[in-house]
Amino acid sequence: MKKLENMLEHRLNEDKGVPYPDFERMWGRLEQENSTMTPLQLRMANGSGNRGRNWSKIAVVASFSVLIAAAPVYAAVHYDWDNLLHGRGGVQAALAQNLGQQLNQSVTQDGVTLKLHTAIVDENRTVILFTLDVGKRLENENWNVKGMTLKGADGANGPSEFSYVLWDEKNQHYNGYFESDWTPKKDTVNVQLVADNLQAFSTQELDLPLDIQSQETQKFPIGQEGMRSIEVKPFTQGQEKILFSSAIIFDQPETKEWAFPNIVAYKNGTLINSLAGGAFGTPGENGEYTSQQYFKAADISSGEVNYKLQYMKQEKKVEGPLAFDLQLSKKQMESGTINTSLNLPLEEGEPNYTLEKMVVTPTQIRIAIRSKEKGNNFPYQKSTLEVAGKTLEGNFWRSPEGEPELTVLRFERPVDLEITEETPITFVAKYKVTQHGSYKINKDEKTPLLLTNISDKKQTLIQQLSGYPVKWTYYMQGADLYVETESEDARFGGINQTHIGLGKERILGKPLTVNFTGDGNNKAIDVYKGFKGTEASIYIFFYTTDDPDKETRVQLRP
Repeated sequence: MKKLENMLEHRLNEDKGVPYPDFERMWGRLEQENSTMTPLQLRMANGSGNRGRNWSKIAVVASFSVLIAAAPVYAAVHYDWDNLLHGRGGVQAALAQNLGQQLNQSVTQDGVTLKLHTAIVDENRTVILFTLDVGKRLENENWNVKGMTLKGADGANGPSEFSYVLWDEKNQHYNGYFESDWTPKKDTVNVQLVADNLQAFSTQELDLPLDIQSQETQKFPIGQEGMRSIEVKPFTQGQEKILFSSAIIFDQPETKEWAFPNIVAYKNGTLINSLAGGAFGTPGENGEYTSQQYFKAADISSGEVNYKLQYMKQEKKVEGPLAFDLQLSKKQMESGTINTSLNLPLEEGEPNYTLEKMVVTPTQIRIAIRSKEKGNNFPYQKSTLEVAGKTLEGNFWRSPEGEPELTVLRFERPVDLEITEETPITFVAKYKVTQHGSYKINKDEKTPLLLTNISDKKQTLIQQLSGYPVKWTYYMQGADLYVETESEDARFGGINQTHIGLGKERILGKPLTVNFTGDGNNKAIDVYKGFKGTEASIYIFFYTTDDPDKETRVQLRP
C-alpha cells in the first residue's frame, strides 16, 4: 500500500499548473493586460477556466479506489480544487501531506447547498475550502458568497479576510476559497464560519453615448440596479492614453456592493480592453461611486467605437446568515512551524525599518517589518525570498489592527520546498520609492507655488522637486479649476494631492486620478469645484521619487 501511495503522490504532484488569475493582485490593483475579460468579470472573480490535465488526475484516482479511501486528501486537492489553488502552493503542500482538517458540513437553503470540505490552520492563517452547488446554472449567471467571516473566538472576525468562488465546469458547481489572517491562540478552538447570504448576478450593459472629443463633463441617466445617473469626463493623457473619470449617483446605496459599474468600449463590435492602472469604487465627496479608467488613445480615436456601462444585476438571493459551528486546530501543523526573532535592519546604516520576526509554517513564510514612524509606507515595491535555490515572491498583507507601523509580507511555499532550521534564507527587496513630505508637516515648512492669471486658457509652470522637472498645467473649465502635474522623467513618482491655502482656510483639491506607488505613471489631476479668483497659492502634501534599480539584501538564516 505504501508503494501505491508513493506512486500516486508522484503522479499527482508532477502535474503542471494552469495560469489562473492571481486574485490578491487582482483585488489590490485591477490589471487587465493580456486579458480578454472585462473589468467587471475580473472583479467578480468567477468563470470557467482551462482545467488543464485534469483527465489524468481523474483517471489515476479512479484507478486506485482503495487508495482514495486510505488517502482522501489527495482526491480532494487534486480533483476538486485544481481550478482554485493556482498561486497557493502552500495550501496544496499542506493537503498533499494530509495536514488538512476534514470538515464535511453543509447547509441547504432554497435549493442551494454550501458545503465546507477542508480547513488548513497554522500560525500564519486559516484557509477553508468549500463548494457551492446552485443546481442548474444559467449561462449568464454568476454566484457569489457574501460576507463570509469567522466569528466567536478571541480575535476572530478580523479585517483581513477574503473569499472567492470559481465555476467548476467538470463537476457543475462552484469551488470556493476563504482565507483569514486569524489563527487560534490555543491548539484547538471553537468558532463559527458565517456567510451573510448567497447572490446570483447577470451581466448587463447600457448604451453610453460618450463624446471623447469633448472635454466637458457629460451626464447620462441610468435608472437601473439602484443607479440614478453617471457623469463622465474624458482627459487626454499625452499622445498615448485617454482617461475616463466617472461618478455614479446611487438611489439605493446597498447596490454599490454588487453592481460593479464600469465603462466598456467596443470597436466594430469587438471588445477593447482598458489599460492597467484603473481604480473603481472610490467614495466621492457626496457618496458618489467614482472610477478612473484608461484606454489606449489609438484604440478608441478612430473607427466605429461604441461605449456601454456594464454592471451586475442581482437575479437571485438566498437570505442568510448561513452558519457553521467548527472546532479548528493547528496542532498537526506545529511540527513544521519555525519561529525566528530577527531584529535586522532593512538597509545597512538606516534604522528606519527593522525586520522583526519570521514565521515559517507548512503553507507560508511570514515576515514582519517595523518602521520607526506610524503610517510610513514600506519603501520597496518588490520583495522576494531566496530559499534553498528557489525564489519566492512576496505579497503585502494588511497591518495588524492597532499596529500601523508594521508591514507584513507573506511568501507562499511551493509544494516541493523543504525547509529546516538550517536552510539558508535571504530577503531581497527591489525598486525603492522615497516619500518626500507628509500630511503631518507643519505649515511653516511648506512652500507654495503661485498660480497667476487663472482663466480658461491652459497655462504651465515648471518646478524643480528633488532635481526633477515637474510641469504644472492649470486652467478653468466652467466654474472649476483643474490642476495637472507630471514629469517627463519617469523617476519622479508623482504628487499625491494638492491644496490651496493653509489652516482653516485650506481648500483640498479633489484627485481625479488614482496613481499607485511605483506604477510608472506620474501624471495627476486635481479639481477645485466652484473656484473663484484669478490667483492661488497651491501646496503639495507629498510626492515620491522612484529608484527602480535600488536593491537591498538581508541574510535571515543561517
